[in-house]
Amino acid sequence: MPTKVEKDSFSGVDTTGHEWDGIQELNNPLPKWWLYVFYVCVVFSVVYWVLYPAIPLGKTHTAGILGYAQRETVVADIAKARAAQGAYRSKIESASLDQIVADQDLLGFAIAGGRAAFADNCSACHGAGGAGAKGYPTLADDDWLWGGKADDIHTTLLHGVRSTNDDDTRVSEMPKFGVDDLLTAAQINDTAEYVLSLTGRESDKTAAGRGAAVFAEQCVACHGEKGEGMREVGAPRLNDNIWLYGGDKKTVVETITYARAGVMPAWGARLDPVTIKQLAVYVHSLGGGEK
Repeated sequence: MPTKVEKDSFSGVDTTGHEWDGIQELNNPLPKWWLYVFYVCVVFSVVYWVLYPAIPLGKTHTAGILGYAQRETVVADIAKARAAQGAYRSKIESASLDQIVADQDLLGFAIAGGRAAFADNCSACHGAGGAGAKGYPTLADDDWLWGGKADDIHTTLLHGVRSTNDDDTRVSEMPKFGVDDLLTAAQINDTAEYVLSLTGRESDKTAAGRGAAVFAEQCVACHGEKGEGMREVGAPRLNDNIWLYGGDKKTVVETITYARAGVMPAWGARLDPVTIKQLAVYVHSLGGGEK
């Protein structure tokens, strides 16, 4: 209950008359300038609610006296942008990839669109600019599992790799030599030593000699006699220093034992044909594309 209003002996400020457990409340009103600003903001808010769409009403909202809607502005801007791009997209849709690359205007437009699509759909796995990551190929070098020509890249984008929803997907199956008892642990170790020797890395020469015989019997059909790889079946090169999962002995042994079966989506079911062409052109332009 309010008590007697009196002046506080310490601050010299009047009290409000309220007291709680011997603690008195000081009467310090807000500055007038602050109150005036607050009142102006309240009035402004009311006027805004009346003039513009503001108050939610279930799934709709008040339209406002002015009838202005930012959504309509955005829709109009998007329609305007699509109309401006229409001519380019139409040309890209009917042109071959070689024709797109040969036309500087189309090439510039395709690369710009492909860069945006790549950032939205591909960079999460392949990294910004196609830098790659463990288990995800680098797209900016000249080492390709399925070929680095624009048409090869386009096919991979269109159908994916081991995609479950595309009958024409890229498929390569490396046997699980250890799991399926195709090779003993000793043979796998020797083969790993031989694979390491293909890149000039330090290896056990005696074990690598034994591994060469195993490699010739089990691996040459896909990876080639000298580990040069075979793009027709997506078999990687083994005689360079570019490794998808790592090139140390432990990782090589793990790969031989359990195999790898990475999956890439078939983007033909997710993106329109023009966007896929733009992506193919963009990836081809990253630095490792082949003519």
